[in-house]
Amino acid sequence: MRIISGKFGGRPIHPPRGLPVRPTTDKMREALFNILQAYLEWEQVQVLELFCGTAAVSLECISRGAAGVCCVDQDRRCVAAARKMFQQFGVNNARVVQRRAEVFIKQCDEAFDFIFMDPPYQLAGQAALIEAILERGLLLPEGILVVEHTAHLSFEGLPAYSFSRNYGSSSFSFFNIAT
Repeated sequence: MRIISGKFGGRPIHPPRGLPVRPTTDKMREALFNILQAYLEWEQVQVLELFCGTAAVSLECISRGAAGVCCVDQDRRCVAAARKMFQQFGVNNARVVQRRAEVFIKQCDEAFDFIFMDPPYQLAGQAALIEAILERGLLLPEGILVVEHTAHLSFEGLPAYSFSRNYGSSSFSFFNIAT
């Protein structure tokens, strides 16, 4: 794994072995950020990454100039790995929270420009999490929500759904983008 672009571009990411994650591939992250660059000016962006795992997406956002990131994961090993990675890269505008995503969404009183959610593909209730994010106002009016999921899952009927992009057995669904 590596950082695709920005001030850390090209630097490798070395998450610890044995984390209970399925990291977003370099190819998919590059495709994601190629799409996002048309919609976001990174210097002002506040980011929320739910189910952060290795926090590679947040680190990519920081590398591109994001104002700040908040990473959430319930697994203590993922939280420790994310904190260590931010420390290794000298990042001081990242917050890492150990909490279940559902609980964080219910308790959060902040709003974000970009929310990335990469739950375990088999997790039940992903649509309910998306709806809760939108209903609770975690996404700013001009913000973008992206969900990584198995290509067999569709969120087309949900509020604010914009479009999806498939990459083999995985997909990104984009919400709140005026098309």
